[in-house]
Amino acid sequence: MSQSHAPSLGLLLIDAARLLRRRFEKECRDLPMTSAQSQIIARLSKNEGIGQTALAGLLELEPMTLCRHVDRMEAAGLVERRQDPADRRARQLFTTEKGRTVLEPMRARAATVLEEAQTGLDRATRETLVEALSTIIQNLSASETARPARRDDPQPDGTDERRREPTGEIA
Repeated sequence: MSQSHAPSLGLLLIDAARLLRRRFEKECRDLPMTSAQSQIIARLSKNEGIGQTALAGLLELEPMTLCRHVDRMEAAGLVERRQDPADRRARQLFTTEKGRTVLEPMRARAATVLEEAQTGLDRATRETLVEALSTIIQNLSASETARPARRDDPQPDGTDERRREPTGEIA
């Protein structure tokens, strides 16, 4: 005998995020960058001057993976690395004018996809959805920053405790 269960919130969020991402990628196929690069430039545009390690953390990418993307994006003229005035060893990331010109078409397409995704939801329901998701994010972000450091977390000196080797990033 099978029991019917309401769909779990976690699976619904995962499915919604996956479908939104796929739909957005489909809409942006003609833009001059990969989907990973579009995520990088979108996040960077809201965090101008951030370091690579911090940006990798926001994007949940390995620092070396982000470094390779940024290398290609810098060669394409979409981003630039600048010396951090507070730390001569560190570099800050910035979008270039060329990179910023791609943001408006990306944002317009994202708005179209989100409008399509929310078809059938009235304004109050949309606002409640955004408020509820924001609360979930705040709750999980607060608990994540409050958790004790683990052995496999990157160390402040740029080493990986598991290997005791430099990670290739300077914070």
